[in-house]
Amino acid sequence: MTTDDAMTAGSDAMTAGSKDIVALASETPSLSTLVQALQAADLVGALQGAGPYTVFAPTNEAFAALPAGTLENLLKPENKQQLVNILTYHVVEGNVKSTDLTNNMSAKTLNGAELKVMLDGSSVMINEANVSTADVEASNGVVHIIDKVMLPPSEM
Repeated sequence: MTTDDAMTAGSDAMTAGSKDIVALASETPSLSTLVQALQAADLVGALQGAGPYTVFAPTNEAFAALPAGTLENLLKPENKQQLVNILTYHVVEGNVKSTDLTNNMSAKTLNGAELKVMLDGSSVMINEANVSTADVEASNGVVHIIDKVMLPPSEM
């Protein structure tokens, strides 16, 4: 994701506080692969629920950086549970803004595993992923756009 894409995604989404997380992602071109994955995993309804949820949303480029064939394999119906495990590893209950983060904190994801937060000046990392756009408000939570697909410990 280029800086321009991040700014566009962020500015388009910043006015979208009345939209739920899925509607927000659906209207953000750089998150279309995430939306496709949420649909394949039957998680759209969950992320349209009351929440609040905090979603660390990988960009299309993040999905494209997975080893060749990985995404196509995960989108197959027989691999739905593995896809659910990966996607729920990107979601935390609650409305966690960037100002709530502290260095070395951990956050329990919906799949039960922990994410690690690392702060270094103005940069924020969740596990090995950099946050490129933070605090995109949705009606049922907040989205932070990241540059990597994070794999839960059981999927590594």
